[in-house]
Amino acid sequence: MHDLKWLREHGPEFDAALARRGLQPCADEILALDREWRSLETRVQEDQALRNRLSKEIGQRRGPDGKPPADLLDQVAQLKDLLKLRETKLEAAKLKLDTRLAELPNILAADVPDGADESFNREERRWGSLRNFGFEPKPHDALGPALGMDFERAARLSGARFVVLKGPLARLERAIGQLMLDIQTTEHGYTEAVVPLLVRDTALFGTGQLPKFGEDLFRTTDDRWLIPTAEVPLTNLVGSEILPEEELPYRFTALTPCFRSEAGAAGKDTRGMIRQHQFTKVELVSVTTPEQSEAEHERMTACAETVLRRLDLPYRVMTLAAGDTGFGAMKTYDIEVWLPGQGAYREISSCSNCGDFQARRMNTRARLKGEKQTRFVHTLNGSGLAVGRTLIAVLETYQEADGSITLPLALRPYMGGIERISAHAQSTG
Repeated sequence: MHDLKWLREHGPEFDAALARRGLQPCADEILALDREWRSLETRVQEDQALRNRLSKEIGQRRGPDGKPPADLLDQVAQLKDLLKLRETKLEAAKLKLDTRLAELPNILAADVPDGADESFNREERRWGSLRNFGFEPKPHDALGPALGMDFERAARLSGARFVVLKGPLARLERAIGQLMLDIQTTEHGYTEAVVPLLVRDTALFGTGQLPKFGEDLFRTTDDRWLIPTAEVPLTNLVGSEILPEEELPYRFTALTPCFRSEAGAAGKDTRGMIRQHQFTKVELVSVTTPEQSEAEHERMTACAETVLRRLDLPYRVMTLAAGDTGFGAMKTYDIEVWLPGQGAYREISSCSNCGDFQARRMNTRARLKGEKQTRFVHTLNGSGLAVGRTLIAVLETYQEADGSITLPLALRPYMGGIERISAHAQSTG
């Protein structure tokens, strides 16, 4: 959501911000709705004041029979009907204004590169050396079946964009998630949470997935939603609260399944595990003051990078261009891991600073001790990391010519000391 007070004073700047995302100007439309709502609100307040005055007058102007004048009673009755009508119009005007505001994305940070799509993304840095293979490296979907990656049975169970991992690969996914959680909780100060996987409309509205992106989500028969990311429940942990500002930042993390219908990605990444309806991810969420959020964004990105460095997986960090930045973000860093089997960098984490955009939708504020005034917090979220894509990167980076996988040192304690996963090491049973 957006600050109406700011918008009233900066309409041209607001339209210019929307233009960076390729959207049409709408400040005049929003301000017209705002004026209509405020005019109705004024009329309702005037009617309420008149009603209170007349009610007081009724008590003062009773006749000898103890009854107030009939004309006064008629005036109050007419006012009651008029007030009810205007209150209904006021509610409708506010709903129309709020609905229109909720459709508009966040205002981008000034240093976000302009450009309509990912081709305008700006590379910030690279880390790691690409491995020189003595053979042609295979993609994960060619390596996986001999190791316990089963797409055929998953499709029989659930359709396309699902996978079954068995034996050592199932353990490897669990190991990767555990490593990530341990790094973020013991080294970076994130508080681990176990959160619901089903949420209400209000939670998804708060983080910006609803109403715009409902088709990308899975909805249950009782009108709850499967979470597309743990960002939703983690961020909403502070929804509708006034936080002690001196305690900020709050930092939360969770390892959860995530569910996405991928309605907007038809035909993309249909092979392998790159784009699934169900996947596992470690999420990072921070709640900060406005003054802290920029530094917190850099810190969060570095926390996510730590996992890739620990696994010795080469990557690059990109600042997303205006046209590639998500709806709720003011600035996003994508971390892209190198996948030798594809010969390309692929996204493994997005770390976004949302400013006060989500806080306004959730009505989450902070207040310093001893002060009355409150202000909206800033929220940030990022993947630390997508577990399935990390597993893909491990398989492709550490593959051997015989199809086996030599495990990186950081994962071996989580794998019971196993150093290598061999092809055909697990039964298809």
